[in-house]
Amino acid sequence: MGAHPEGTVRRTVAGCRGNDTDFLAFGVRFGILPGGLGVLRQVVVGRRGQHQPLDHGSTAGHLGGPHDLLECVLQRLVRGQLLLVDAGCVFDDDVERAAKRLPALKAARATWYEEPLDRDALGEYGKLARRTPKVKLAGGEGCYTFLMAKQMMDFAGVGFIQIDAGRIGGITPAKLAADYAKAKGVTFVNHTFTSHLQLSASLQAYAGMRDHEICEYPVELKDVARAITRNTLARDKHGQVAAPDAPGLGIEVDAEALKPYLVDVSIKVGGKSLYETPRLRG
Repeated sequence: MGAHPEGTVRRTVAGCRGNDTDFLAFGVRFGILPGGLGVLRQVVVGRRGQHQPLDHGSTAGHLGGPHDLLECVLQRLVRGQLLLVDAGCVFDDDVERAAKRLPALKAARATWYEEPLDRDALGEYGKLARRTPKVKLAGGEGCYTFLMAKQMMDFAGVGFIQIDAGRIGGITPAKLAADYAKAKGVTFVNHTFTSHLQLSASLQAYAGMRDHEICEYPVELKDVARAITRNTLARDKHGQVAAPDAPGLGIEVDAEALKPYLVDVSIKVGGKSLYETPRLRG
């Protein structure tokens, strides 16, 4: 399926042709918030409009707390942009501490409150999801099976389920999670921060789901992530990206460029070789 000229993954998995979904790409860039809120992902998605990254780094250092910073961010958002706040599991299983941030998030019209609690604290997530004021919770990037993702949706009360195709076991379980999310009324979002090869793989599970259009887009690639592919999935003038309608994942691996990163590894037991680093074929 990855190499056959007629076998695009998006058609095989999602059953769609052309650009059924133009995903709204938001960038991944981290900055610590004062006041213990956690991490703010620099948003910034243009909903059918211009993509304008928001840089809060110059203001975060002298603001008094999460209310002040969120208010500052809100003032700088333009119409149609989304504010997505990632707390990085900073509150463990403490619902009360996590809930103290809800008024500020609600006032700032945050689209989601990502991972305020530990991924295994499903009951606590559920309690937080029922608190007032309501801000939709997001989570799931740590799920490494479909059943874990299903439990997040069944018991944690998340409004957004974020699935990493590499971590959950591939495109098939990611697709199962996407279909279950659709049936549950939960919005499916990819989790991607490494390479465009992973980005393409992560989009396949929901490429045909028009109402699930938010995409996590890697904007600060490591050198090896840049080297791994010959082509990338570029955002258009509206800040949107589409799953490639090309053979396989539509991304070509550059084996020659990866050679400088190759590390020779040999595993032997009792003198018998169990593993040797394979040779890359360009």
